[in-house]
Amino acid sequence: MTPYRTVNRTGHRPDDHAALAAVVAEAGAVGVVAGLPLSLDGSIGPAAKAILSEVKALRQVLDVPIETHDERLSTVTAEAQLDRGGVRGSRRREVVDQLAAAVILEAWLASRPEVD
Repeated sequence: MTPYRTVNRTGHRPDDHAALAAVVAEAGAVGVVAGLPLSLDGSIGPAAKAILSEVKALRQVLDVPIETHDERLSTVTAEAQLDRGGVRGSRRREVVDQLAAAVILEAWLASRPEVD
């Protein structure tokens, strides 16, 4: 799976949502999967609550379904993949979030029931 691209947040929710909507349209996406940063014990902490609030707001803006998926250890997995690939320095910082997003999406896809 190849990461699409990173959308950097501006801190201005309407602009951030418009940027995400543009990516969804540009990619022809039929859905969005948002990483849910659960605590290591699986509970919903402050970071996960913030994402759930963001997802609720995004559902008012995007015309595609939005689901969440556990993102625990996705960055650790991405970092390990970059280590194996010998990616270092500034290039590593540029791609770690994209690769972590791909890890989350792959896990979400693997969790889906198979369709005949």
